Amino acid sequence: MKTVSAVILCTFSASASAFVVRPGAAKSPLESRLFDGKINSKIELDSPKVATMDKLVPGDKKVYCRCWLSGTFPLCDASHVAHNKDTGDNVGPLIVSVDKSG
Repeated sequence: MKTVSAVILCTFSASASAFVVRPGAAKSPLESRLFDGKINSKIELDSPKVATMDKLVPGDKKVYCRCWLSGTFPLCDASHVAHNKDTGDNVGPLIVSVDKSG
């Protein structure tokens, strides 16, 4: 049985990145994104731009998704944990809090 690996070289501006696709492995969400060039693979796909506005009041704390995999987007549902385990990535949420008024 032959084992074949592919190295994909991507260039953006003045930088370059290489990604190795594991032979026989199912495509991870990260690999799927690299192949089709999109980061967002499931949120408001018919919209020309996904933009979210949110208001926070004193005492609020919100945890926002940055991996685009959350089922509760724009809020984080910890989908990044499985993504990080599968890919070796280190993505995590954006946590925003507002101090209580005194």
